[in-house]
Parts: sequence; structure tokens; C-alpha cells
Amino acid sequence: MTTPAKAAHGIPLDKDGIARKVAADIPDGSFVNLGIGLPTTVSNHLDPASGVVLHTENGMLGMGPEAHGDEVDPDLINAGKIAVTELPGASYFHHADSFAMMRGGHLDYCVLGAYQVSATGDLANWHTGRPGDIPAVGGAMDLALGAKETFVMMTLLARDGTPKLVPECTFPLTGVGCVSRVYTDLATFVITGDGVEVREVFGTTFADLAALLAVPLIDATP
Repeated sequence: MTTPAKAAHGIPLDKDGIARKVAADIPDGSFVNLGIGLPTTVSNHLDPASGVVLHTENGMLGMGPEAHGDEVDPDLINAGKIAVTELPGASYFHHADSFAMMRGGHLDYCVLGAYQVSATGDLANWHTGRPGDIPAVGGAMDLALGAKETFVMMTLLARDGTPKLVPECTFPLTGVGCVSRVYTDLATFVITGDGVEVREVFGTTFADLAALLAVPLIDATP
């Protein structure tokens, strides 16, 4: 007997929808760094009662959500130069101390954007390799390898329609085997020793994802 195909679930997530998924999966009390770009939006969706402490590469612990209106202080920004708020107990320190925290294994999680993630968790997020592109590695290598676990937030497809979850990265690598989860607009993926599991789908089906990607997938959807 043929098992009927699962129906498409909902609609693709927008950036806040992806951020909410990431925020919900960060355990209470964790120390977390949010990379520049899309990951910065996670700060807006963390439960204030969770005890999650946000670290910024430019030297701050206890970062709060993004600042707006009268909350904006031009001296209070994250590593992406986005105005942010501070939570009670926030502290500030030298850039070198911040990198020592990143490299010393003191962060439980980091959340980064990506150009590509491989099926084995390799990360490429600092350079496309195209001539004339400006390399922008920043602290990405330190974070990807220094944090105890690395989550990636990205759209599943690039602007030209090519998948960003790939069998092997073709762009210069940031880190090898460092990514454990990938959160996208179409699905949430968990990279395991047995392969890439699809945990949730949004506006698509597992069958459509399997046809779209060259990466073998494991159906772990409800």
C-alpha cells in the first residue's frame, strides 16, 4: 500500500518567522552570540524570562532587542552597527576580551548567516569567491568553531534560485563540520551523523524539498 504524500504545511516563513523558530530552540540560561544580518532579529523574539544572555562581538554581554525611536543610543550598537538596547546587568569590555570569550569556548550557541552549508555541517559565510567581492570574515571563524553549537539562519535558495544547502560547499569555508542546525524559510534541518533530517516544513512538502536539493534528506517531520 502506498503511503499518501504529506500536504504542504502553511506558508514559507519570513525573517521574523525564522527568528522565532531559532529563539524557541535556544535553551534557557544560554550564552549566545548573534551574527550580523538575519541572526540579529533573534534578539527580538527571546522570552525575557528565559535568562538567555546575548554576547556581541564588539564587547557587550546582556544585549536586549533592537532599539527604536527614543530607545536609540548611537553609542550602543551590536557588531552589525544596529542600535540595540541593554538589559539589567549588562556589561561592556574590550574587543580583545570579547574574542577571548568566543575562542575560549565560553559561548553555548552562535547563530550565523550563510552563503552555503554542506550536508556534513561545513559553513561558508564570509566570501563568495567572486572576483571583486570584499572578504568580510570578521569573527565568523572564531564563533563557528568556538561556540559549543552553531545554528545557521538563511533563505534556502540564493537569489538565482540555487540551493544554499549543498552536498559540498563551493565557496571558501568558514568552518568544517561546525553547523548542527539550519533554519530557513522553507524548512528546519538538523545535521546528524546519519544525515540531514528535515524537522519542519513551511509552505512546501518533504517530497518537494527532496526534489529541490541534491542533499539526501531524512524525513523527521511530524
